[in-house]
Amino acid sequence: MKRLSIVFGCLLAAITTFAAIAASGAPSEALITLRQHMLDADVNTLTFHNMDEMFDTLKVPNGGRVWKLKEKPAPLDFSYEFEGKTIPAADFPVRTYTNAILIIRDDQIVFEKYLNNTNENTHFISMSMAKSITSTLIGMAIEDGAIGSVNDQIVKYVPELKGTGYDGVTIRQALMMRSGVDWNERYDFGKDSPMQKLHEAAIVENKIRFTEPSMHAKRIHEPGKVFNYSTLETGVLGWVLERAVKEPIQEYMADRWWKRAGMQSYGFWIADGPPGVGKAVNGMGFNAELRDYARFGLMMLHNGKANGHQLVSPAWVKEATIPDGTEPLGPGSTRGYQYQWWTLTNSDAYTAIGLQGQFIYVDPSTNTVVVKLSFFPPGNREADEETEAFLRAVSHWSPK
Repeated sequence: MKRLSIVFGCLLAAITTFAAIAASGAPSEALITLRQHMLDADVNTLTFHNMDEMFDTLKVPNGGRVWKLKEKPAPLDFSYEFEGKTIPAADFPVRTYTNAILIIRDDQIVFEKYLNNTNENTHFISMSMAKSITSTLIGMAIEDGAIGSVNDQIVKYVPELKGTGYDGVTIRQALMMRSGVDWNERYDFGKDSPMQKLHEAAIVENKIRFTEPSMHAKRIHEPGKVFNYSTLETGVLGWVLERAVKEPIQEYMADRWWKRAGMQSYGFWIADGPPGVGKAVNGMGFNAELRDYARFGLMMLHNGKANGHQLVSPAWVKEATIPDGTEPLGPGSTRGYQYQWWTLTNSDAYTAIGLQGQFIYVDPSTNTVVVKLSFFPPGNREADEETEAFLRAVSHWSPK
């Protein structure tokens, strides 16, 4: 309780002094402490929907006609199997640390629930669902002719990476997390690891840009051969995107996608530094409302079409989400990986997944979209596995 009081005290102090901190360009000690603890189980139900109180942000404005979503509410009158038990679906949100959940079947919202003082106007952190957003923006840039092909080398757009592990790596290989670059994506932040150091320096203290380690990256595998999940890899793809389209990611995303898709609210990226310095942390830092994440899922379900606009081609959606011989990812795995999307074995479904329980699940075979925004305790594999069991069961459910 003492540590919880300290962290909440830091939260209140950070919120109170945020304007002064932003003006000075340097995070205060209270804000640094809060950022260091934002993933913790005793505060993340709050921090995961208050990122704009903790970070400088880069806004993605909405605009124009809102894409109206139809509603046909239905009770969660089914069950799912997990660890040898049959569990009522109605128990799922509370069992798995849910802040908000929405289910769409045949273009109609059949279930929507907000918990823990959240509501339809709350902006939730995407965590690594942002990787799937980055992938989609890469597809849009290719259609615009700003990027020639996924077979282009990364150094064509970011020559600063010549001579590093990314020299000779294609955009496609990075999309599939197969660059061969040495990177350890460990999330046990109490221990010394490359990800812990980057998290502290770039996200917590804003001393460096998130992509800086790519400038010193070494290669340990031949590109295209070995899967190695890496948020740094997505950061490099964001660097490629911004160089190709010649504008910041938040501006390109707003004009090319967010406004045209009829989103009901703005989105925002957390930045790795103060205004004029910080860049969007595009591997994990996007924030949006629950229904706008659902609109993203619906766009993918409808082969790239949203709000009457073909925003990304059906060919890209197929290429990005249908496994290319990579399922499963190792013995016992139920998942594969394509262009920054997780694919599910023995299923047509695929999902964006973010740290500690963020999901956008799309199943084209049953016209299903599910968004679940959570606050899993750090390292909780059981909640992740139970969520997959629930999502697979949703696809077989017939709402009444």
